[in-house]
Amino acid sequence: MAVVLELPRALRAELKEPLGPVYTDADALLAEAGEPVVCVGDVVTYHLLEAGRHPDVALVDGKTKREQVDQRVRDAIEGFDRRVQVENPAGALTAELLETLAAAIGAESATLVEVVGEEDLAALPAVLAAPDGASVVYGQPDEGMVLATVDDDARRAVRELLDAFDGDHGAAYAALGVEA
Repeated sequence: MAVVLELPRALRAELKEPLGPVYTDADALLAEAGEPVVCVGDVVTYHLLEAGRHPDVALVDGKTKREQVDQRVRDAIEGFDRRVQVENPAGALTAELLETLAAAIGAESATLVEVVGEEDLAALPAVLAAPDGASVVYGQPDEGMVLATVDDDARRAVRELLDAFDGDHGAAYAALGVEA
C-alpha cells in the first residue's frame, strides 16, 4: 500500500469547508446533480440508493463518523456491476485508491469501491478525475450531503488543497491520470 499524499494537521480545518451546497434531502440534491455521480461515504450512498439513484461510482468503508454503520445501511449498498477492494489509511491517499477511483470513473459499469481503512479524502481526487458536469457527493458531518459539481473552478480549488498535502504529488496525479 503506497501512500502518495498525506493530509497535514494544519490543513484539517480547511477541509471542513464544503466544495458545494449542502443538502439534507436526497431528491433535492439529485434534481441538481449531473452525470456521472460519484458518491463518497456509506450514509450518502445509502441515501442516494433510497432515493432511487444508483451512483456510477461509490466509495464506502463501512463507517460513519469513525463508527460502524448499521446493518441496514450496509445491506442497502448493493446492485453494483463491479466491486473492488482497496486499502487506504485515514488521513492519506494511496496510489491504489487513486488508480481504482480513476478507472471506476472511466468505466461503463457501476462500481463499488470498498475501502479497507478510510475513504473520506476520496472526494478531492474524484473532483479532479471526473469529467465536466459530473457530481461528486459526500457527507458533511452533522449537516448533510455536499454536491460538488465538477468544473474548472472546482478542480482549481481541489488542486490547491491537494498541492498542500505532504507527499509525491506527481505520483498522485499520475495515478489519477491527470496532469501534474
